[in-house]
Amino acid sequence: MTSLFLVDGDVRRRAAISHCLAGSGIHVEPFEDASELISRWPKNGLLLVHDDGRAIGTLLTQMGRLGQWLPVIGFAQEPNTRQVVRAVLDGAIDYIAWPFSGDEITSLIRSAEEKAEVFGSTKLREALARSRVDRLTKREREVLAGVAGGLSNRMIGEKLSISPRTVEIHRANMLTKMGANHTSEAIRIAIEASLVS
Repeated sequence: MTSLFLVDGDVRRRAAISHCLAGSGIHVEPFEDASELISRWPKNGLLLVHDDGRAIGTLLTQMGRLGQWLPVIGFAQEPNTRQVVRAVLDGAIDYIAWPFSGDEITSLIRSAEEKAEVFGSTKLREALARSRVDRLTKREREVLAGVAGGLSNRMIGEKLSISPRTVEIHRANMLTKMGANHTSEAIRIAIEASLVS
């Protein structure tokens, strides 16, 4: 039986979604918000998250901290294209517009389970990498981007209007915060986090 963790602040919508999945072989556990789910983090299953602009990102950050990725399906009433794209770029595996039928959501959940098997390890590495890059200050990220671009400390310093010695300090801090043993590892993390291509 599939476990679906439903995160939605609207009690009526939570009830309607739970009702439309009754008898589908999908066990629904409703949560009012992301913090409630985080306090009782599941070991496996899928997350169906109402896209309020914060919840999806909060849950994906939590996955990076824990080193455990769960597939996320975002949903909203009449979502615009930008909203859907943002959710998918943040790490959602799929998106659906509310209201939806039991057949639509059941089909989407089955599809998400299949995608999760293929994308799971990649999404986990990306979530872990993003959590490591998120520890950096803006300047450290700029130095990381310069390093990943193949620039020397002197060239990075010129680009950022700081001294090469200051670049060295930011670079050392960056490696420590990211838990990287050397620059090539930091570049790999930046690529996995989609900071650089």
